[in-house]
Amino acid sequence: MKSRLFSVFGVWLLSLLALPGIAFAQAKIAVVDTERAVMETEDGLRAQAMLKKLFDSKQKELDKKQDELLKERDDIEKQRDVLSKGALAKRADKWQREMMQLQTVFVEYNKDIQKKQGELTQPVFQKTMNIIRRLATQEGFDVVVDKKAVPYVRSDLDLTDRVITMYNSGGAADAADPKAAPGAPPKAPGTLTPPKPIAPPVAPTPAAASPK
Repeated sequence: MKSRLFSVFGVWLLSLLALPGIAFAQAKIAVVDTERAVMETEDGLRAQAMLKKLFDSKQKELDKKQDELLKERDDIEKQRDVLSKGALAKRADKWQREMMQLQTVFVEYNKDIQKKQGELTQPVFQKTMNIIRRLATQEGFDVVVDKKAVPYVRSDLDLTDRVITMYNSGGAADAADPKAAPGAPPKAPGTLTPPKPIAPPVAPTPAAASPK
């Protein structure tokens, strides 16, 4: 799961570099793997499990419907020489509508997952950010940067494990900050696999007009 959270901390670091009168060499800096700090807390793990369950359920529904449409298409093809042209055309049109509906459902399901992901992880993310803020204040860090935004950092400057421990021990409640600006939570577990293209059943050829 890739995260965009590092951009928030990257901005903090760039802001520090841009501020006049501040000696960057004297700044006290730490790092946090924000994605891991959020998703490896007890609440984060529960959120991941719930999201995976929802994701798997939606994907299963999509796969089942696609299999049904594939079987329906094969059946229509087999009935070409049995059904009347009108009946064949009617079944082919119905199949096309159902295929279009499946595409719509695919988009809706992805939106559902994104919405649920926000509901589950935004509170965890915000509490984690509050802990990072409190830890930085207590220990005098000027900047806390996302670990993915830097090529190297000393292990003693990595606060990730401490943040997770503090969260799980109840530190999230103590660090609550109602004025804290909302951030961007980690992304959802993935995107549902879209329905595979299926060639539509061959529609009956219209009868040629009789010459007058």
